[in-house]
Amino acid sequence: MPTLHWIGKDKVINHHLDVSFKVLEHAYGFDNGKQIEEETKSGNKIIHGDNLEALKALLPEYEGRIKCIYIDPPYNTGNEGWVYNDNVNDPKIKKWLGKVVGKEFEDLSRHDKWLCMMYPRLKLLQKLLSNDGVILISIDDNEQANLKLICDEIFGGGNFVTDLIWRSADSSNNDAKQFSVDYNHTLIYSKALSWQPNKLDRTEENNLHYKNPDNDPNGPWFSGNISSPNPRPNLTFDIISPNGTIIKPPKNGWRWKKERIDEMIERGEIIYSEDETRIIKKTYLKDQSGIVPSNIWWDVEETGHNRNAKYELIKIFNELKTSEIFKTPKPIKFIDKILKIATDRDSIILDSFAGSGTTAHAILNLNKQDNGNRKFIIVEMEDYVEAVTSERIKRAINGFGEGNKKTKGTGGSFDFYELGQPMFLEDGNLNELVGVEKIRQYVYYTEIKTPLTTSKYKDNKHFLGKHNDTAFYFHYEQDEVTTLDHAFLATMKTKAGQYVIYADNCLLTKDFMTKHNIIFKKIPRDITRF
Repeated sequence: MPTLHWIGKDKVINHHLDVSFKVLEHAYGFDNGKQIEEETKSGNKIIHGDNLEALKALLPEYEGRIKCIYIDPPYNTGNEGWVYNDNVNDPKIKKWLGKVVGKEFEDLSRHDKWLCMMYPRLKLLQKLLSNDGVILISIDDNEQANLKLICDEIFGGGNFVTDLIWRSADSSNNDAKQFSVDYNHTLIYSKALSWQPNKLDRTEENNLHYKNPDNDPNGPWFSGNISSPNPRPNLTFDIISPNGTIIKPPKNGWRWKKERIDEMIERGEIIYSEDETRIIKKTYLKDQSGIVPSNIWWDVEETGHNRNAKYELIKIFNELKTSEIFKTPKPIKFIDKILKIATDRDSIILDSFAGSGTTAHAILNLNKQDNGNRKFIIVEMEDYVEAVTSERIKRAINGFGEGNKKTKGTGGSFDFYELGQPMFLEDGNLNELVGVEKIRQYVYYTEIKTPLTTSKYKDNKHFLGKHNDTAFYFHYEQDEVTTLDHAFLATMKTKAGQYVIYADNCLLTKDFMTKHNIIFKKIPRDITRF
């Protein structure tokens, strides 16, 4: 498989493993239309901070659980005229590149910088995606080819689903120097080869092809395919019509055996044309549950466009200034269609380049429409996250506008988080400021890659959980040295085939631990970094 090489790749290819793990600090909740101090625990999250660190912080709770990821990263157009710098010259990104890539950073082209920025983020997104999940990435021609190659490398070329073409402009730009750019790409990758998009609802236009010229009691029908999709030499028999006309097989042969076709003729599912020179398979409208989505979304009335999305922001905030921050926002209709093909009513959806918050807004709208329970996690590093991203979601929940033009709120709730303290200090010791419970959650995740879901102990307070007949204990106290000895063993109540016990010291003999299937792990030396 072709791979892409660029200056700095060797520094970032495994950088996701070196990213400092930071905890999420709850800032406030928003519930029943009001801001509160307590966590709503709704599952909806807005996170402010570097999305690389935020994605790492999500792993203990969400690795392998995200059903749909949609991101609209910087397109790297070279445009520096607005706050969300598209040429990856944001001071935070430049500082990060200088630290990770080193002196080579000075030689990087803007394409090198963009690839260095994207690669570790995509690696973490791949970890978060569920086995039945799908990721959709919007991009334009500046980086589409590069993005395709690194996604093939990270997600697997065989998991490439399609390049969705979306008409992002409602009219051609006559001021363009060469060609008017009327569309964007959205690359789609699945975690599993067997992934299938949901079918879309049928429209009146789809149904216009179905007629009922013979008053079939089964209702309107359409002429279906009777040819085999692949050459079938054994299905190349002739069919004799009632008046004796010989009907020759299609080029690839018939789709079914002669006995099956005779039965379908008998039931009226296959009929002869009026001149009896061909047969017609009836495909009934009543049997059609939906339509397979196309990879060209050209109807701006159906999916919206960038200018349409700016009008949405103006309507929400009742001012032009907010829409000027985002030159090419995504319209709700576009995200809504993505959600319909890629999620179910209980999916968790992640957007790590949240921008104005369109993804979360679209999720709230769709939940309201179908009484769904989808959850959103959105991440934004810029400082407008409070004034725009979070505020938009609040207004979506409560309703916005005035008088007859007021849009009714969707209802719902969310929690707002800031990136907090790192789990480990620079000297390698645990950072006790993050709190014991978050440390416990981290350690449990490193052992079995699933979240620690309860703080209720049926055992002693150091018990983490039991998995695959192994019981895990984290014998830890702040400002106190802990010891694994016979006195601690006496407090353990869980029966298991094996025991993994973390502590500062161990006084048990190796023979004793071997005999009783005990594995000692020293704090902090043996705590895995991921």
